[in-house]
Amino acid sequence: MSQVRIERADMKRDEEDQFVGYTVFSIDGHAASYEITFLSKNGRDWDYSLNFAAEPGLEEQFLQVDERLEEEDELFDDLLDAAIDAGHFDDASE
Repeated sequence: MSQVRIERADMKRDEEDQFVGYTVFSIDGHAASYEITFLSKNGRDWDYSLNFAAEPGLEEQFLQVDERLEEEDELFDDLLDAAIDAGHFDDASE
């Protein structure tokens, strides 16, 4: 499996007290970096959106990453944890 490298991340609470965050990451062998954004009302149930972080890359690689996120809970959790940690939340469900 290709190595995932986290470039930057952050998480905040918006005016409605929802958790809103992101993680920018790259994958060895991929032409572009990706940004996954997270949204949760309660810090337990998360919606996400995957995009290219800057310049568009190859659609085939994008679809591979999206599929990995759906299938590999550990990858999703690692990216989410990076955002939570960067936002200095001990536990997002607090």
